[in-house]
Amino acid sequence: MLLFLLPVLVTSSLHGARVELKYVDSTTDFSKSELIRRATHRSLQRVSKLVTLVPSNNFSAACHASTASYVMDISIGTPPVLMSAILDTGSDLIWTQCNPCTACFAQPNPIFTPANSTTFSKIPCSASLCKSLAKSTCNSECDYEYSYGDGSSTKGFMGYETFSFGADNSVKFSGIGFGCGTNNIGATDNSSGIVGMGRGALSLVSQLNVSKFSYCFNSIHNKGSSILLLGSWANMTSNTSKSTPFMPNPHGSPMSSFYYLSLEGITVGETLLPIPPSVFQLTAEGSSGLIIDSGTTVTALEERAFIMVTRAFMSRIKLPQASGASLGLSLCFTLPDSGMKSVDIPKLIFHFDGADLDMPLENYIVEDTTNKLLCLGMVSTRGISILGNMQQQNMNILYDMEKGLLSFEPAVCSKL
Repeated sequence: MLLFLLPVLVTSSLHGARVELKYVDSTTDFSKSELIRRATHRSLQRVSKLVTLVPSNNFSAACHASTASYVMDISIGTPPVLMSAILDTGSDLIWTQCNPCTACFAQPNPIFTPANSTTFSKIPCSASLCKSLAKSTCNSECDYEYSYGDGSSTKGFMGYETFSFGADNSVKFSGIGFGCGTNNIGATDNSSGIVGMGRGALSLVSQLNVSKFSYCFNSIHNKGSSILLLGSWANMTSNTSKSTPFMPNPHGSPMSSFYYLSLEGITVGETLLPIPPSVFQLTAEGSSGLIIDSGTTVTALEERAFIMVTRAFMSRIKLPQASGASLGLSLCFTLPDSGMKSVDIPKLIFHFDGADLDMPLENYIVEDTTNKLLCLGMVSTRGISILGNMQQQNMNILYDMEKGLLSFEPAVCSKL
């Protein structure tokens, strides 16, 4: 699921900002089934790349091209140049394509030319941001190189620049460190780069010293606006919200940018599944565990848990099973002519440390009336579990780094 973060800053202060989001495919004529297929395909790519970061596999970089789900329109430089960049809670680095470009892929905005900006300066090798890079080289400037599991990559140099928000670029932040990619292979899903929102020093939230942020994502079939809130604008709005602590990140692990949560169990219907605690337990080396991620569409569960969940749904949904290959989903049933409302579908509850996520039906069941399918919106993986944004939709989700808590509550995104 991709959303554009439109440059329509509704209101802001020195301490916070409110920005509208829109799903990237909302202006297209894709059918409902094609929207689902595209979203699932991006999600499977994303999962495969996150799994490459697990310590038992080769590490490339904690940043993920061409699969994240939301795109923010900001401007960089003076005069400002529009940059449509992936909003990624699973990485830290901010980067865009830059001239002079040795190799660049097609993007929706003009490629940024640092020489045309009066506020650009290169980051020296001695700077802490340069030292925070997973892979950098230094001669006369701080160069970086990031590669990805699908063969895409970005190389270039690090710089400081002014970043502006809002349709009139009225909210400006100077001295933001970012990567200028001059040799790039691949693509970034109709965007011009990535804005990392992870827990490391290179991320936008860290550089802005924002102690909290929140978002509310509409369904991919809802053409209404979604919302990103930064700083003081990010809050829970009701006394029914629930909170669960972030887990400590593995020190020195390539996974250390992620927001880990403690998933203690899963209930399907009225049954708490007998999933061993070790399945979701984060190890000291950084393997296993569960992260919450803005860039993965459908939740990916560790294989042992996924098998138990699918078996529970198979035993409770009294419909013939069907192939979900057209959507990229594993567990599907034949949708009756009367539609999903006539089907008895069990509840799905994720039990986190101190907070139960009782999901509404549309957050875990996919209805494809074109192909007559009813599917579980989840996939299987190994090495790490990921709470995807389909399971987060229609909720106000708050990342409070100061308190070390993730909070959530049901919400109508347009009313936040």
